[in-house]
Amino acid sequence: MSKAVTIILQIIGLYLIYLLGTAIQHTFNLFIPGSVIGLVLLFLLLSLKLVSERWITEGAGFMITHLPFFFIPATVGVMGYAYVFKGKGILLIFIGLLSTGLVMGISGSVAQRLAGRREKAHE
Repeated sequence: MSKAVTIILQIIGLYLIYLLGTAIQHTFNLFIPGSVIGLVLLFLLLSLKLVSERWITEGAGFMITHLPFFFIPATVGVMGYAYVFKGKGILLIFIGLLSTGLVMGISGSVAQRLAGRREKAHE
């Protein structure tokens, strides 16, 4: 099977997990977004080894590689609300940068700890 077909099938698989999470959210009228539920489902499937990591690696890698393109619509949407930034724009930018920095720092710290645990487990 060609690499392009493999990537497309893996992205379809990831999308189906997202749709399942959204269906669960709508069925049980949960306040948690369906995408987050799908992410938890994917985590559980990978943790329980019901889904092999190699079944989604190339598709997920492709999506991560092209991640900036997914933010273009959101950026254009923000530009449509430029009036919100009048007066409080600097504060909103500061809050955005601060929260982004916190998310990056905490995510990096958690990833480092998990990688350390994995290395200790392999020793």
